[in-house]
Amino acid sequence: MPQRAWSAKRERQYEHIKEGLLDRGETEDTAEEIAARTVNKERARAGEAEEASRTSTSDISSGRRGGLRSHKGPGGRTRDQLYNEAREKGIEGRSKMTKAQLEKAVGR
Repeated sequence: MPQRAWSAKRERQYEHIKEGLLDRGETEDTAEEIAARTVNKERARAGEAEEASRTSTSDISSGRRGGLRSHKGPGGRTRDQLYNEAREKGIEGRSKMTKAQLEKAVGR
């Protein structure tokens, strides 16, 4: 594990993210890299990092991005995500379908 000057809160955050990734089947190296990048981005957004890229501070938060991409949780995928998947699968009549109909059509 690389040496870092993280607070106890950031260490807990790193471990939590890493464990979640390992539970989902990611390799140890991949889980460590994703967790470190996520924590470093949050540090930059909070002004705790000495240097921060423009995308780290102006982009949407890691938690929000993960929620948008997870396809889980309350509400699941958005109607637009379902519509795009239906388009990729060539499902007819998708433009007139509701979110529930799209979920059923793409086989949630």
